[in-house]
Amino acid sequence: MTVATFGCDQVNAAKDKLKLAWDKIRGRQTATHTPPPPIRPAPDTAAVRQAAQQQQQQTAHHPRAPSAPQGTVVNRDVPYISDDTGTIAPAMSEREIYDLWGAPAAVRRAGEYTYLFFKNGCEYTCGTMDVVTLKDGKVVDAILRWDGHRYSGESSSPPGRVPVANPGGDTLQMRPPPAPPPAP
Repeated sequence: MTVATFGCDQVNAAKDKLKLAWDKIRGRQTATHTPPPPIRPAPDTAAVRQAAQQQQQQTAHHPRAPSAPQGTVVNRDVPYISDDTGTIAPAMSEREIYDLWGAPAAVRRAGEYTYLFFKNGCEYTCGTMDVVTLKDGKVVDAILRWDGHRYSGESSSPPGRVPVANPGGDTLQMRPPPAPPPAP
C-alpha cells in the first residue's frame, strides 16, 4: 500500500534516509559519494586507421544501399505512387537498379546473394514486397507485383492469381485414435 501511495522513487529516498539515520545512531561510517566514471583510453590511431581501411575495402566490394526513408508502421495496404518506374534486366548491377527505382525499403545479404525489397502497395495482400535477387552483384531474378516495376527476364514467380476453391472441397478424413489397451 505504501508503494502504491508514494511511488518507488519516494520509497527508495525514504529508505536511504532511514538507513543513514540508523548508521549514524550505530556510529558507522556511511559512503554517500558516488565512484567516478571509468576512464576510457584514447583510441590508438594506427588501429583506427587500419579499421577504416578495412571498412573501405568491404564497401568497395558491396556498394552501400541508400538509406530507406523512415515511415510509420502500417498494418494494411497503402497505395504506392512513385515516379521511380522502369524495367530492370538480368545482369544489371545493384547501383543501376537504385538509379532506376530509387532506394529500396530494405536490403539483405546472405553469402553471394543480395535481396532488394521495394514497396509495391500490396505488401499485406500479396504477402511480400517486390523482391529483386542479385547473385555476385548482378540481377538473377525478380518477383514484382507493382505495375511500375517490370523485369525483362523470366521471373521465378508467376503473376498474381485470384484464389479459388479446390474442386471437391475438403476431402481429408481422419480416423479416431485406437482405444487404449485394458488395464491388467
